[in-house]
Amino acid sequence: MTTRDVIGLVSTFGYAASLIVIAELIRRRRGYPQDFTRKFVHIGAGMSVFLVVGLFDTWYIGVLPFVTFIFLNYVFWRYKILDAVDASDSTPGTVYFALSISILFSLLWRPQLPTDLGYLAVAAAMAMTWGDALAAIIGKRIGKHRYTVVGGTRSYEGSLVMFLVSGTAMFLALLLIPGSFLSPMAQPLGLGLSLGAALVTAMVVTLAEGISPHGMDNISVPLLAGVSLYATVMLFG
Repeated sequence: MTTRDVIGLVSTFGYAASLIVIAELIRRRRGYPQDFTRKFVHIGAGMSVFLVVGLFDTWYIGVLPFVTFIFLNYVFWRYKILDAVDASDSTPGTVYFALSISILFSLLWRPQLPTDLGYLAVAAAMAMTWGDALAAIIGKRIGKHRYTVVGGTRSYEGSLVMFLVSGTAMFLALLLIPGSFLSPMAQPLGLGLSLGAALVTAMVVTLAEGISPHGMDNISVPLLAGVSLYATVMLFG
């Protein structure tokens, strides 16, 4: 374990604790609804992947925070410890999200090797972090044309937001991360491949989000995004 790994562990756990505290303060003092604070934590937790890839030297040390939160999120959900995150009828979506991110980074992220594909894991995480969150928020507010699949009701407007936002977030990650300080060993993909992979995967995750049972999109979207991005980049890269 390097000094950077120690700094990374302290920083990531400190960031997670701060995120939870802020969400609770927002809910209690500002009276924001649980849906808002849950999405606040969802987005904040997803963005922590940048902290991880930017700070750690060793991949299996960097994955520890994600793995830890599989178990912590289960306890939080099972006993409804955090009102800002888990309502009485909420699904264990936070557990699934931590699990899917752990799998992606364990398989793809190798920061010290020229075969590092951690940027694909980051891009896949962004599909869920921003695409799913904004699709839910905007879909609830402006979604008028609804459809139901496997007991879950969503809107076409929300699905359009999912496609546009997840595609944009993945495109930016694919274009900007390889070759940067976040992934110095990876070769840049270029504009065309980044855009193509993002658009193909945006279609995949939009379909996955639309048909996944409630809560299961937290695992289906990131994992399918990772598979789609990997396949597209390996095939055309």
